[in-house]
Amino acid sequence: MDFISIIMGSKSDFSVMSECAEVLKKFDVLYEMIVSSAHRSPDRTKEYIKDAQNRGAQVFIAAAGMAAHLAGAVAAQTCKPVIGVPLAGGALDGLDSLLSTVQMPSSMPVATVTIGKAGAINAAYLALQILSLKNEELAGKLVQDRMMKAKKVELDSSEIEVRID
Repeated sequence: MDFISIIMGSKSDFSVMSECAEVLKKFDVLYEMIVSSAHRSPDRTKEYIKDAQNRGAQVFIAAAGMAAHLAGAVAAQTCKPVIGVPLAGGALDGLDSLLSTVQMPSSMPVATVTIGKAGAINAAYLALQILSLKNEELAGKLVQDRMMKAKKVELDSSEIEVRID
């Protein structure tokens, strides 16, 4: 059974990454979420990735702050798509994790989204788009979601619009 795996480097990342899970729930896509660190529990991380892949993980979402090596550590263990979510924290407030996540060596790609909550949400949407390549029903749900968002913008605008005729 296909699913999306969400791995975060610390339990403190849950408040941000729960936003990712909420998007996946909205689309009725299976996911699992664990805490595993590239530095503090590298064996657990490696074993989990292999096991999850064998059980049907199609996309891995890896979230970490500061040195943010988790997404790269995941990418080193699988050829499945990996999406990195840099998280704020430390002296550079997420810039360090952004640069750590995006600066991967050639042939080890990590799709990297923005820092924090918006990144967690975008990671979910990107994972859904990847799954939708082989799932027409999910592709249709994504199109509907875009249409609803466009309608909301129009409605929001109509409530405050001032135009000169």
